[in-house]
Amino acid sequence: MILPAEKELRAVLARFAHARMEHDACPTGHTSRALEDATYTLCVITGARTAEDALATADALLERYTDRRSVSQDDETLAA
Repeated sequence: MILPAEKELRAVLARFAHARMEHDACPTGHTSRALEDATYTLCVITGARTAEDALATADALLERYTDRRSVSQDDETLAA
């Protein structure tokens, strides 16, 4: 699986969250389509088949990005 860029993953997660909230607050045909589209995009970017799996994968990826960032900061501290 090709890993998505952190910025892109966060944008897709934000889009999914917004669509989920809009649909839960006032479901319409438009909000349903927006949620389906956001869910599909999230599944594609994470390589998952369901929204639940996609969210779990996204959480794991974000944790990896955070771990990488802390390692990079440690390296910079050592170099100084």
